[in-house]
Amino acid sequence: MTSSLINTLPQLPLANIVVDTFFHGGVVMWPLLALSLVTLGIVIERLFWWVAARRGRETERLNRLYHALSHGDDEGAGRLAAGSSDARIRVIAHGLEHSETDIEIGMQVQVADELKGANRFLNILDTAITLAPLLGLLGTVTGIMRSFRFVGGDQALAASKVSGGIGEALIATAFGLGIAIATLIPYNTFGSYADDLRQQLDNVVRNVHLLTEKARLRARSDTFSPETTNQ
Repeated sequence: MTSSLINTLPQLPLANIVVDTFFHGGVVMWPLLALSLVTLGIVIERLFWWVAARRGRETERLNRLYHALSHGDDEGAGRLAAGSSDARIRVIAHGLEHSETDIEIGMQVQVADELKGANRFLNILDTAITLAPLLGLLGTVTGIMRSFRFVGGDQALAASKVSGGIGEALIATAFGLGIAIATLIPYNTFGSYADDLRQQLDNVVRNVHLLTEKARLRARSDTFSPETTNQ
């Protein structure tokens, strides 16, 4: 069945080598193939997500929003924050929606939602990094076990079968390690992006706290100024 499937493929030397190597890796190559496709899909999805997040940043709009908050213009700040594609501004917008109760708690709720989106699927990549070498090790064990079944038989046949089993073990191990290594790089990259976003959002929460407190102190000082008292 394997040979007939290989013969139906286009007669390209490289394709034949890859397919032949895959089938010689044993049955464990199928779950490894499925795992590699899952990780590849997640990496592509995360890559597009972060590109869209970077393009959606609106630093100038954020600075104008800070300026409005520092002058106590909550209504103007709310209009500036509405409908933004920047996660930092969305955090402020959610906080302003709950400014009558507690703006900081409102922002923290949105921070949690933003970080949840930033860390999405990273746990699957983390699992793949651990699972792929283990599946490769399983292929190693099964390949060596198959090799030992032929030890003690006909010398020529035994040598061929033993070498085939060892080759199966090496292919599965190499494939599993390759998946883990290839997944580790984007996993660490996306994780560092998420950590950087967490720090930025925390800074936004602190900045809004400072600016709103500044606006309140300014309004209080204007209320109790000498001119107001004399009137």
